[in-house]
Amino acid sequence: MRIWGKEFYKINAEVLFMIDSHCHLEQPPFSEDRDEIIQKCKEAGLKAVVTCCASPKDFELTMEIVRKHRNFVFATVGIHPEFIKDVSNEEKEDILKKIEQNQDDIKAIGEVGLDKYWIKEEKWLRKQQELFIEMIEFAKKLKKPLVIHSRNAYLDTVEILEKENAERVLMHMFGDKNLVERVIENGWFISMNAIVLRSKTHRKIIKKAPIEKILLETDSPWLHPSGSGRNDPTSIQVVAEKIAQLKHLDFETVWRQCGKNAKEFFKLPVKI
Repeated sequence: MRIWGKEFYKINAEVLFMIDSHCHLEQPPFSEDRDEIIQKCKEAGLKAVVTCCASPKDFELTMEIVRKHRNFVFATVGIHPEFIKDVSNEEKEDILKKIEQNQDDIKAIGEVGLDKYWIKEEKWLRKQQELFIEMIEFAKKLKKPLVIHSRNAYLDTVEILEKENAERVLMHMFGDKNLVERVIENGWFISMNAIVLRSKTHRKIIKKAPIEKILLETDSPWLHPSGSGRNDPTSIQVVAEKIAQLKHLDFETVWRQCGKNAKEFFKLPVKI
């Protein structure tokens, strides 16, 4: 049974507990039909959707979405490391102030972290690290968990989190199979999306990680299971199916446990 793309069926919401722990509803591909997509998620039986505001310019729209769809859409807010060159110090201070003022509507700080895929220059990599440390301390101040981006910078990211004694951590789309045990030993979580359908590395990561430490995500509107086209939160079913196959678990076990993990990590007011 599929709940993404053109084939869409309502599934048993009483049996399954579904949460997309990381998507981007504020992005332009959702501009024309955002409310319809959110309604589609509800009809599919999703219990919650966590949307990630990764740029200060998207803050107001993100808050508007959350307040319009209260207790179904929840937000995380941060400064994505990819934008290190684009966000001025004044903009940074402004978004931190806004997060603090709106913290009751924000479930985590993120996505924040390091990125060596888009950013290559040593100067800007150093500034990424400085901002990352500041964001970790800010999350501690607000008693919020962290959602971490670590593309091509996995070891550096883990080392900074450890040095700064970060505790409530979600490694979004984590991609280093050699660091999985270390991540789990630290008590952190890993969220996975449809990249697991195509990447051997990410399949190995899922095999290594205990189901109690895995969350489902889509990173939509990107990473459609087919490899092209706009993705949306209902495609977490496809991710769950693959994880169930890789871990030799039944589908409902994966659905329910990953949903429970998301509820507890973000402290979401939704019923299991």
